[in-house]
Amino acid sequence: MCADDSASVVAVDANGADLGPAEVAAGANAAAQQGVRVLLFGPVAELGPLAPGVSAVDAPLSIAKSKDPARAARTHPDASIVRAARAVAAGEAHALVCAGGTGAALAAGLFNIKRTRGIYRPALALPLPMPGCPAPVTLMDVGANAAARPEHLVQFAFMGAAFAHTVLGIARPRVGFLSNGEEAERGSETVVAAHEQLTALLAGELSATAMLQFVGNVEGMDVPAGAADVVVTDGFTGNVCLKLIEGVSSTVLGAIREAATRSAGGQLGGLLLRSSLRAFRESIDPEQQGGAYLLGLRRLAVVPHGRFRSSGFAAAILRADRGVKADVVASTHSALDAAGALRSSPVRPPR
Repeated sequence: MCADDSASVVAVDANGADLGPAEVAAGANAAAQQGVRVLLFGPVAELGPLAPGVSAVDAPLSIAKSKDPARAARTHPDASIVRAARAVAAGEAHALVCAGGTGAALAAGLFNIKRTRGIYRPALALPLPMPGCPAPVTLMDVGANAAARPEHLVQFAFMGAAFAHTVLGIARPRVGFLSNGEEAERGSETVVAAHEQLTALLAGELSATAMLQFVGNVEGMDVPAGAADVVVTDGFTGNVCLKLIEGVSSTVLGAIREAATRSAGGQLGGLLLRSSLRAFRESIDPEQQGGAYLLGLRRLAVVPHGRFRSSGFAAAILRADRGVKADVVASTHSALDAAGALRSSPVRPPR
């Protein structure tokens, strides 16, 4: 299978999923039925029947759970995620989907697809639909970088704003740093320094042309309230924040279901609210979103959670396909370049 201009091809690492490679293959089959061409890398004997439009490359070795993913990606060129990333780098596919193991996906992407010019570090951006908000709230980084320097957070701010503008259609996204208080002096040393840098940068030559509105620091309770369109943090904090949101949502929905079955009155109310609750559940279901965009590479990558079922992996493949068609990589890079937010441009305030 070769990439061409008429249709996008998504390279998928079938290893690393909690439910096994066959679950990823089922998701690939579902995506193929919607017109996406898929190139699966994994143990062919475990994939099961494949739909038209899905091809498989036998790559049984997985490094998804490796304790040192960078070393594993270097020393195991035959690993499924490495071979998938190489297919994207070689132009055999247009985008990468990794079915589990963020570290492995990041390492394979950096070593093979490479960073886009001017990017400090790639970051995972995840649009989160929030009830009552007109557009999803993009949280980044949600796991690619456990630690970050101030200049990284500043670039994440511009990267997230460019993503929200080009992909979500937000004209001038509101961007905030996740902190433990709204005041500029609150937060870790990194957050305080990033706040100072971005404020100074926007007060200078970018004041009239900046693609974003900097709203300062936002607290955890501000994330679901939609106080910012893009919430920027390091990958450790972002991942904790994401899983807390997912856990609270799941717990609340479970409590509602329990209350609806506890009594005859509750059951009647549950019947009346069933369609509304189903729509609400689907709107906040992580699997419906398909995973996070790994921004900052020369080609698009999408990283779904390893616990996803086939529907979640199908959504991830479809998300990658839409991202290719929308030219997310080029449009985001162009927006960063126009804002002077690339590494070769001055992203730090003058001393």
